[in-house]
Amino acid sequence: MTVIIIGAGAAGLATAIFAKRAAADLEVRCFDGATKIGAKILISGGSRCNVTNRVVTERDFWGGSSRIVRNVLRAFPADRAAAFFDALGVQLHEEEDGKLFPDTNRSRTVLDALLAEANRLGVAIETGRRVTAVSRENDAFTIETAEGRRHDSQMVVLATGGRSLPKTGSDGLGYELVKQLGHGYVETTPALAPLVLESDRHVGLSGVSHDAVLTLYADGVVTTRVEGSMLWTHFGVSGPVALNMSRHWHRARLAGQTVDVRLNICPGETFESLERWWLAIERPRALVSTILASRLPAAIADAWIAASDIDPQTTLAHLSKTDRRRLLHALLDTPLAVSDSRGYSYAEVTSGGIPLDEIDPATMQSRVCPGLFLVGEILDVDGRLGGFNFQWAWSSGWVAGRAMAKASRV
Repeated sequence: MTVIIIGAGAAGLATAIFAKRAAADLEVRCFDGATKIGAKILISGGSRCNVTNRVVTERDFWGGSSRIVRNVLRAFPADRAAAFFDALGVQLHEEEDGKLFPDTNRSRTVLDALLAEANRLGVAIETGRRVTAVSRENDAFTIETAEGRRHDSQMVVLATGGRSLPKTGSDGLGYELVKQLGHGYVETTPALAPLVLESDRHVGLSGVSHDAVLTLYADGVVTTRVEGSMLWTHFGVSGPVALNMSRHWHRARLAGQTVDVRLNICPGETFESLERWWLAIERPRALVSTILASRLPAAIADAWIAASDIDPQTTLAHLSKTDRRRLLHALLDTPLAVSDSRGYSYAEVTSGGIPLDEIDPATMQSRVCPGLFLVGEILDVDGRLGGFNFQWAWSSGWVAGRAMAKASRV
């Protein structure tokens, strides 16, 4: 029996490996339109590849049914993914927030290990093979490629990714293929993308980073609050907190809601706690900027003082109660004038895709088109920053691979 996997990225390679491990006599062929595969793996995590996270649960993901996400993740959890890579010779180490990276700190190590295992198992990886159409008739599939060739297969896996980082080959082709087979579609938006700001506040802060909380108001109601490190850039803001917020900003805009993002640069504080701290300082001759720079980067302190219309030469003794309270409120709640994200070209993942309720989480097989399996980013699942999207690729690939191996023996 033959399986054709369309897409040889993380999810596609994982599916191929797990299918062949479970059924050595299964013919597994991977078609990929790129001449060199694995581009997204190679550039991920700053070219170090954040393989997974120490702890991964459905709460780390957005999109479709959390119950379905939970079932898939539990079938092949993060500790098994780490053990899988260890067995391939890729030792991992843990960094902040539970992120697991290869000890070599090179994405190439991960890709080479996956390719070596696929080759050892006899998986056929065919590059430069762009699929243009998939049809199903009489319990079999016909795959057409750009060069005019047709290939038959009893089972097909769509592992084509989404629309993020199109230079790596993710151009949304998979959505068109699966819609040809009767599936629904949740409109996509960029996710894990830097945010572009309208105002010019960010220009003088480029390169400065600090902890922050971003809160999203949609139609005046708080819908999302994320915390983490933020990096000011020449176009706006980046860093984990901005990347994690981007999908929520886009989804709210897609829903036609009025969106407002607010910035808190003193996470964990309230107005009352900040004021107690401030009033306890016994340095009347100290500049307000000096006091604020004791807990924030100096450039941030100066920018917030200027935005609060306070003379930079003001000392603690000469700071009025009104100015002090205005400054403290600004530290906790400042409008962030987001105009857009940097789009799919810079997004690490895609939000939206094929509805999760159209697949069986026990097999990753389509409920609409028997014999069709969907894995990875093509589905309406997107994780926060920290190795979660790769874990979804490994988990969904394991479930699909095992299910196809079982089906081939029937």
